Amino acid sequence: MNVQAITLPEELQAAFSIRKQVFVEEQGVPLADEFDDFDTLDSQCRHVLAYYDGQPVGTGRIRAFEGKGKLERICILAPFRKFGIGKQIISALEEIAVQNGYTGVKLHGQSQAKGFYEKLGYQISSAEFMEDGIPHFLMTKAISASQI
Repeated sequence: MNVQAITLPEELQAAFSIRKQVFVEEQGVPLADEFDDFDTLDSQCRHVLAYYDGQPVGTGRIRAFEGKGKLERICILAPFRKFGIGKQIISALEEIAVQNGYTGVKLHGQSQAKGFYEKLGYQISSAEFMEDGIPHFLMTKAISASQI
């Protein structure tokens, strides 16, 4: 199992396929809401792809937002959840954040995943809100090179 930065168009397409399966097909997010201008290799966004036995099974991305790293589109295909892949994706994104000089990261965590993010050091920073029909919390974490 490993997580690596996406550098090739076919890797980005694999990430899109995972996101479509998880967010659009499984969770009912409208397709038009799932993909945006940051979904390119030359954008301000860095994407990662998680592999399990050589197969792409999870993804996430990070971009600059209000002076912090904003973690987004973090998902894992259903059969591969509970293998620690989510933790590795978060760790890879936090490492990118540190490399870019961010001292904090934030994300919109689905309410059902709140405990997962809290175990990784994230704190709830908002009241629960709806995003694409799914309850979320704004969650934040201070980071530094010594933590990674």
